Amino acid sequence: MMGIAAKVRGAARICQSFSLLRPPSALTPGQPLRFLSESNNANKNPVVQQMIDYALSVGRSQKSDESISQGLLVLEQCHSTQAADDDSKGMVLLAMSTLLYERGNFAEAFEKLQSIQDLSSSSIAIRVAATEALVGIHLELDEDDASSVLTNIWYNLMDAIKLDIGGGSGFDVLEARAKALKGLLELVRGNLQTAAQDDLLVAQDTEACTGNVALSYGEYLHGMRKLPIAKELYQKVIQQLSERDFNDLHNIGACNMSKDEVYLAATCALGQLEAHLGNFGDAEEILTAALKKAEQHFGSNHPKVGVILTCIALMYRLKATTEGSSSLLIQEGLYRKAIELLRAPPLDSDGAEGKVYRREMVALARGGYAEILCVQQNRKAEGEKMRRWAEAVWKNRRLSLAEVLDISENSTKVPVIDARICRSV
Repeated sequence: MMGIAAKVRGAARICQSFSLLRPPSALTPGQPLRFLSESNNANKNPVVQQMIDYALSVGRSQKSDESISQGLLVLEQCHSTQAADDDSKGMVLLAMSTLLYERGNFAEAFEKLQSIQDLSSSSIAIRVAATEALVGIHLELDEDDASSVLTNIWYNLMDAIKLDIGGGSGFDVLEARAKALKGLLELVRGNLQTAAQDDLLVAQDTEACTGNVALSYGEYLHGMRKLPIAKELYQKVIQQLSERDFNDLHNIGACNMSKDEVYLAATCALGQLEAHLGNFGDAEEILTAALKKAEQHFGSNHPKVGVILTCIALMYRLKATTEGSSSLLIQEGLYRKAIELLRAPPLDSDGAEGKVYRREMVALARGGYAEILCVQQNRKAEGEKMRRWAEAVWKNRRLSLAEVLDISENSTKVPVIDARICRSV
């Protein structure tokens, strides 16, 4: 059971997150478009944007604590000397949270996102990006209750603002992002045919169907086995992110909902889909590209690399099953490396009750590795122990661990690993 102190800390963090969603004090009749019009993009301080880009480049250059500190120092200087308006300050805080998140400093990333609440004149777009990032991190940490409450507050707030201002082109993008995040939460809960459909269909064939919105909708279609349509949507996301400027206020993201994360997740999802179609050559090529992207962006020892390695191992498993071939040595190497990068706790630990970061990915990697060990007589006992641990840790509501590992072309359910939140949807 979770300790009382841990529950109190979790509740406190949720309550702090709620305050981020209070409407801006200046949002009054006659002024709402100040926060939503595309003219905000023209007013961005170019010096601030240049310093943000430079700081992110420095922070990611060495993939180390030292380089992160240097990048954060640049951002702190920018925040204090160049960011004169609340939107510029909000952009800097989003960049800070992203650097901290990428190096695993979730608590400090939360702090930067929550501090946006103090920017009384920041645009709705900045608050949407901050809230989206908060929900994304909660989902990655398996804190679904916190994600649910935050998403519902945000969802209701956007409805209230829409009633006040009557919508608009900029607002439509933000509203679609709110609905898509609610849909993503339903995907995580395994509710593909209910609320997820209602929320994710809202942006179909609209200009708002970009980035996180389009990716989540693609995952819904993928899970429903509408593979050709999902494939087109994944390809659309990848193309959009390669060609379009996503640094404008209405599309900016942070942490695991940033442009780079969406691009990586869409590439990873497309590779999985090709494997589900039986196109293993294309799947291997695409997943290898996703692996290179993850290593370049995060560094070769980052947990996100372990997520991609798990997807590649599952692809080889499905290929071996479909073609009647064997790739046990390749799979074993991939699973072992993934388990190492995901920082899996010792097998002797109580995984079912204790805190396991990126729980589903660790369970999936260990479950796949256990299957390989169990076919080797001299390692079967080790494999059975690992399997029991993985099954106890696995908490996915739609698919059992066995269903994910034993997927075939005739399976009625297909898993989709979302690299943004390190969960199977």
